[in-house]
Amino acid sequence: MSQNTSGWGSRLGFILASAGSAVGLGAIWKFPYMAGTNGGSVFMLPYIFFTLTVGVALLIA
Repeated sequence: MSQNTSGWGSRLGFILASAGSAVGLGAIWKFPYMAGTNGGSVFMLPYIFFTLTVGVALLIA
């Protein structure tokens, strides 16, 4: 019986995907924090709205 397991094609692919994820998560967390500390809290609602909108569109695509 043959077992097919899905995984990363190479170690480099995994490292690049992990780095990209870390950079993306850093941007998502840093922008609202910086906006809030500098008096731009009003921009957080549209930022969250557009982030979720683009995220859902990418998941559907």
